[in-house]
Parts: sequence; structure tokens; C-alpha cells
Amino acid sequence: MSAAHSGRRLAVLVLFATAMGWLEAVVVVYLRALLGVAHGSAAPAPDELTRGIASLPWLIDTEQGREVATIVMLAAVAWLAAPRLLPRLGAFLVAFGVWDIVYYVALYLLLRWPPSLATLDLLFLIPPGPWWIQPVWVPVAISCAMIAAGSWLFTAPGRPRTG
Repeated sequence: MSAAHSGRRLAVLVLFATAMGWLEAVVVVYLRALLGVAHGSAAPAPDELTRGIASLPWLIDTEQGREVATIVMLAAVAWLAAPRLLPRLGAFLVAFGVWDIVYYVALYLLLRWPPSLATLDLLFLIPPGPWWIQPVWVPVAISCAMIAAGSWLFTAPGRPRTG
């Protein structure tokens, strides 16, 4: 794959991940309304949010299913973006990283949340665990590393490419 072709594919991948990040933020706006969380920067503590989600028995399974679907969509588009395993892994890392950062940017634009990168957030519901409550800077930093590593895997010269 030529460098120009690889760059175009990477741009389309970033476009997809950007749209997906915005869509995920819109889902959170709806979830906040469903849980009675006011529109704006105020948000309950992550453990309080977890209890609120647990109060609607169908919501945790629904949210976990949405999280699985998100990963499947990112993996599927990564598979389509490149012809070989390492570039596909790179595409997945780029898509995941862009999606996650755009998610937080969109939440800030829509809700003015999070008010700072130190704000705690409930990151995932799968697998359940206390390690998924972290300050926003943690997933953003991980996402930046994923984008850098993924871009290198996707576009690294010297690797035979087809397609």
C-alpha cells in the first residue's frame, strides 16, 4: 500500500472514529437524562452513578452490550482499513484512541463536562471492577499513546504491504 493510500485510509479511519466518539457522547447525554442527572457540568460521583444504573435492572446489560458493540465496530473498521494483522492492530488502536478523546471533547462541548481532566469518570462496565473509575486524564493519556503506536503500526515503512 503506498504512503498516500495509507494516509487516506488513516484519514477515513479517524473520520469514522470522530463520528463514533460524538455519537457515544450523545448516548451519554440521553443516559444522564434517563438517570435524572441535570444537563450541565455537575455529575454524580462514579459510584453513585453506578448505583443509579443498577436501579434500572435492564440498563447494565444494555450498557454492557453497547460497550461490546462499540469494540466490535472499532475492530470491524480496523479489519477493513488494512490488509494485514499489524496494520489492522494499528488501525484499531488509532480508532479506539480517537474515539475516546472525541468522546470527552464532545461531552465537554455538549455538557461542559468534565470540568477538568482530574474529574473522576466511570470508564467501562465490562469487565466490572473498581479500576474502571479513574480521572479523565488517564484514558486520554492512554488514548494518545494508542494513537501514536497505532499510527506507527498502520503506516510503518519497510513492511511488505498488499492492497
